[in-house]
Amino acid sequence: MVTSSLTNVAPPWRRHGLLLLLTLLYTNTFIGRQIMAVMIEPIKYEFNASDTAMGLVSGLAFAAVFALFGLGAGRMADRLPRTRILAACVLLWSATTVLCGFTTGFIVLVMARMLVAIGESAVTPCSISMIADLYPVNRRAFAISCYSTAPTLAAIIAMSVGAWLVEHYGWRTGFIAVGIPASIIAIMMFLMREPARGTWDHPPAEPRAPLSLLATLQSLWAIKPYRYLILAAAVSTLGTNAFAMWNATFLVRSHHLELQQAGILAGVVGGGSAALGMLFSGWFTDRLISAHPRWQLLIPQWGHLIGIATMATYLLWPTENSWILFGQRIPTAMIWCALNGFFAVWWVGPCFSMITRLVSPDSRAVAMACQTVLVTLLGAGVGPLAVGALSDLFIPTLLDESLRYSLLLGCVSTAIAMVLLNNVARLQRQAVAKGPI
Repeated sequence: MVTSSLTNVAPPWRRHGLLLLLTLLYTNTFIGRQIMAVMIEPIKYEFNASDTAMGLVSGLAFAAVFALFGLGAGRMADRLPRTRILAACVLLWSATTVLCGFTTGFIVLVMARMLVAIGESAVTPCSISMIADLYPVNRRAFAISCYSTAPTLAAIIAMSVGAWLVEHYGWRTGFIAVGIPASIIAIMMFLMREPARGTWDHPPAEPRAPLSLLATLQSLWAIKPYRYLILAAAVSTLGTNAFAMWNATFLVRSHHLELQQAGILAGVVGGGSAALGMLFSGWFTDRLISAHPRWQLLIPQWGHLIGIATMATYLLWPTENSWILFGQRIPTAMIWCALNGFFAVWWVGPCFSMITRLVSPDSRAVAMACQTVLVTLLGAGVGPLAVGALSDLFIPTLLDESLRYSLLLGCVSTAIAMVLLNNVARLQRQAVAKGPI
């Protein structure tokens, strides 16, 4: 039920505590996704799989099931207690992630990854819906950015600690180590209090009879700015997720690093800079939109533009250029990797915050589920698979450098995202001329 009373606002310690728990949960699930980046080579070797097949198990197999269950999970989150839904889904995710560590064949591993996707499908819809009820509009971009640093924090852990774990104890142990802690988070989530829906909506949305899932999707799709925003997010993630999944392998093949060193560099440099960039963009957006709303879209567009330039420079940087640091060879290209990580994520906090502002409280979870499904299909599904397939296609002419050039797909997808965000800005200017969006 939507409420307009600010007496339902939770005290700061409870709001921040729930945000922290949601971020830890999101981090744990993304560690489960991103640890696959340092498992690609050992799994490929053990099961004699191709790059295309590895793109399937690390991406599309997961994404297809996620999409199938994601919208239903979003609808449940708009109708039922979100903390309870999350607790149940995390328990399922934990069990199926551990199951991945016990698979003995490639097909069984693919099926186990599909089960993991079912458990993860409710995480983002429930979380973003609750964050919108925890924080007002002028603090929401930063709160969502804090939550959205989870993938970058996960990259640091998965690519460093995960790389060490896989290197010394095998990829199966990696899955088991990731899955077990999630059960503790599930118990804590079950004990958390559900935030009141629509607390910060002014004027408050009028209660309405529940719509069918199809009717809800039709009403959301009719909001043109929302439509372009979720498409921009999905297309942008296509390239960036593929880059994150294959970056350690790229450093191994093109810069001739050991797997553990490549994982640590990709995680700490790429993930650390992305975490800083995401927090900065959310903080920056919350301060600038008070002066003028156009900054909510200008910040993502500037981030995309710089991200294209830095990604292309990183991928094409000469292999022989490197430093010696603490006895280890570090490619100078990592400077450009850090810059790309910082700017490429500027879109996340501002765009997610704008989505929560465009839709009503009783359809936010479905709205985020729709966005997450598209992001997962293109980003986690098509992206890694497309890069793997392009790499296989380029092998006859480019040999060991095939992956370097297939990763340039990220520059193309980011450019398309910029065009879509420009359409959102155009619609926003038109709406301002008539009245607020």
